[in-house]
Amino acid sequence: MRMLLAIALTAGLAAPVSAQEDEGRSLMDLGAELFLDGLRQEMEPTLQSLLGLADDLGPSMLSFFEEMGPAFADMAQEVKDWSVYEAPEILPNGDIIIRRKPELNPDPEPETPEQDAEPNLEGTEI
Repeated sequence: MRMLLAIALTAGLAAPVSAQEDEGRSLMDLGAELFLDGLRQEMEPTLQSLLGLADDLGPSMLSFFEEMGPAFADMAQEVKDWSVYEAPEILPNGDIIIRRKPELNPDPEPETPEQDAEPNLEGTEI
């Protein structure tokens, strides 16, 4: 964050000097260009690292999706709501399990009518 602030201040201070050279461009254009150049220079190592990671993991991820893709598609059709499941757990033997979350308010047992209760005879003509 400090680096971005320094870049912005540098861009702001350098803009009037270069504005005298480039009278056709506004100070805002020059400041924005300097800011974006500084931002690109700061981000370049991170982007290169990300590209290297993609190169390393790309082939194995492609193989994984080719093999497991159909199984995931079948599972996705079966599961309607992923929010009712816990995060997957890898067991020591390598098995992966996905448990259903415990229900907070389980449905109460259905009430059965009492057999001993007397029938309601109100409103019945005799």
